[in-house]
Amino acid sequence: MKADFILDLLENIAEKCPKEKNLLGMDIGRKTIGLALSDSAHCIATPLKTIQRTKFSKDIRQLEDIIKDYDVGGYVLGYPINMDGSEGPRCQSVRDFALEFASQLSDSLKPDSGLWIALWDERLSTASVDNFVNETVNIKKSRAKEKGITDKLAAQHILQGALDFMP
Repeated sequence: MKADFILDLLENIAEKCPKEKNLLGMDIGRKTIGLALSDSAHCIATPLKTIQRTKFSKDIRQLEDIIKDYDVGGYVLGYPINMDGSEGPRCQSVRDFALEFASQLSDSLKPDSGLWIALWDERLSTASVDNFVNETVNIKKSRAKEKGITDKLAAQHILQGALDFMP
């Protein structure tokens, strides 16, 4: 029988991170999910793609294809903590997504040790990405969002921050 899952703030579960497996970073929005992928050594985060959200059942199938293709062993979800450090309604939305994700993911993609889902403070990730896109890539913020660039770069920013935090 497979274990359930571990879901908590990264600082509480970092030592339980799956070893030698790629991690999938997610920037979960109402309309899109930005995705980034780590290497198996947990050093580098690379932007992967942006999924346009529809129904959760369709979203999970798209995620499952990515999980299979990239041998994903754990997940880092952007956790939108308020600037004052408090948790607002968007934090609950991310937790709800994580719980639904854990329950809907195919059993064949769940490791025997259980799913490892870390929540990482994403404060200022979108602002940081918007500045980068505007100054470096020279694309207007609205155009970058429209093309899915902002969301996958935000996922990369979130995942890289988590990777840098972990021992």
